[in-house]
Amino acid sequence: MTRGPGPQPPPRTADLADGVLATMPAALGCLDAAGRVALVNAEAERLMGRPAADVLGRPVTEVFAAGTAAAVAAACHGAVTGGEPVSVEVPDPAGGGGWSALHAWPVADGAAFAFVDVTARRLAQEEAERARRTAERAGARTALLAAVTGELSGALDGESALGSLARLVVPALADGCVVTVIDREGRARDVGSWHVDPARRPLLERYAAVRLDTLPPASPVARALRAGTAAQEPVDAVLALMPPGPARGLLETLGARTAVVLPLTADGRPVGVLTLYLDPGHALDDGDLAAAREVAAQAGRAVDRVHRQSQQAQLAEGLQRSLLTDPPTIAGAQVVARYVPAAEAARVGGDWYDAFLHPDGDPVVVIGDVAGHDTAAAAEMGQLRGLLRGIAHYSGAGPAEVLRGLDAAMAAMHPGTLATAAIARLERGGALLRWASAGHPPPLVADPDGTVTVLADGFGDLLLGVDPTVVRRESAVPLRPGAVVLLYTDGLVERRDSGVDEGVARLRRYLAELAGRSLERLADELLARMLPPTPEDDVALVAICVQPRD
Repeated sequence: MTRGPGPQPPPRTADLADGVLATMPAALGCLDAAGRVALVNAEAERLMGRPAADVLGRPVTEVFAAGTAAAVAAACHGAVTGGEPVSVEVPDPAGGGGWSALHAWPVADGAAFAFVDVTARRLAQEEAERARRTAERAGARTALLAAVTGELSGALDGESALGSLARLVVPALADGCVVTVIDREGRARDVGSWHVDPARRPLLERYAAVRLDTLPPASPVARALRAGTAAQEPVDAVLALMPPGPARGLLETLGARTAVVLPLTADGRPVGVLTLYLDPGHALDDGDLAAAREVAAQAGRAVDRVHRQSQQAQLAEGLQRSLLTDPPTIAGAQVVARYVPAAEAARVGGDWYDAFLHPDGDPVVVIGDVAGHDTAAAAEMGQLRGLLRGIAHYSGAGPAEVLRGLDAAMAAMHPGTLATAAIARLERGGALLRWASAGHPPPLVADPDGTVTVLADGFGDLLLGVDPTVVRRESAVPLRPGAVVLLYTDGLVERRDSGVDEGVARLRRYLAELAGRSLERLADELLARMLPPTPEDDVALVAICVQPRD
């Protein structure tokens, strides 16, 4: 009977180690304590392109290129001194375009090292990072466009809205920005600038203040203003076109590398320019350029809209002013009147004033406000103003009776119309004030010594257009020589953030401070102090002084 072969003896440990090293897919080597190559495997030989016999015993600096040798020496030294493995990523030691992970760990009398190719992982990481940055930039561009839309949509003060545009595009798209607008007279003006570097913001602001005065016709901004041409050029090329002077020096000091000029257009014509400045190392990709063009397009539409609304506002204001005649000349009295339209474009209202002589010769001043802010309210205002004057002249009645007659006429001829009004009649040569109010803010009387009296609390009797049978009250107060009677509409004293009572108190204080001014200056100063830069409502006022002081 034949027996099969028995168990085979295990291979020797040295043979096993040699086999593992020979077939190991990573390049492996060892350095002795002096930094000389003590061992390399077959993959390391292929990596170096030299057999082991040529490298064993040589310093690592004679085996690898300088950068790789330094990395290996540093990693092995760190592993030995630290007593634990060290890993770093280094460029491909074979000189290719990839990357390898260099691992080093301490061994007896030295350190071992190995190179593992990590090019694929590195490329995947870089691609993921690029995708992340791309997504972030896309998100930032989306947020920018949303912010620009919110800033410019419905903007009524076009210059301030476009001036703030520079702060939105910096730093989202550029390091610096200047916004230029062509006004309705065809003049180009820089209305806003901003820079990511706070130290360069004053510099860019000074440049924007002077650059248009010396702009060469061939410069990108001049071409954009003239023909709506976009451009992206090195700043050095722009400097070469500019004559010596402050503008050239400021642009040179700004330190920008590239200028991107985008026209703001409306109906195919340029209405402004968006100039972006990019520092060295900063460039716009296709997505950035697309976003910048969209910003410019929105800005162009905003400029055009504001121009159109401004034209409409001028027409509407002209209509309203045509219904408000200048106060007449009244012997022995001085009368001034003012009308200020709301800042909102094409917003007209029913504020009105009037001044005339009563049939018995007494001066009469009137203030009124028809509900609404449109051309219909302005038209109704003109009708009621004429009605009141006719009723007062024909009837010869006092203020309360004139208001009652106007209320009755409105019920018959203007049903649905609501209005407030106040009438003041100066009797006995200006020594007595007789007045009545229909839902209107109270009149004020300012004496020459600065004493100011509010003639009523609240808004007086029921407004006009509600109940024509209501009984109207009439009041009379004595006047000192030189006293000023002031009537006004609620736009002078009412704000979104404060009530009428606070506004009347503020008006009373200012009126006291302005005692002694001429009536013309008094009216102008009151408007300057009481109204914000962009009035929210239209305002009318009328003031009379029967015995004005010199």
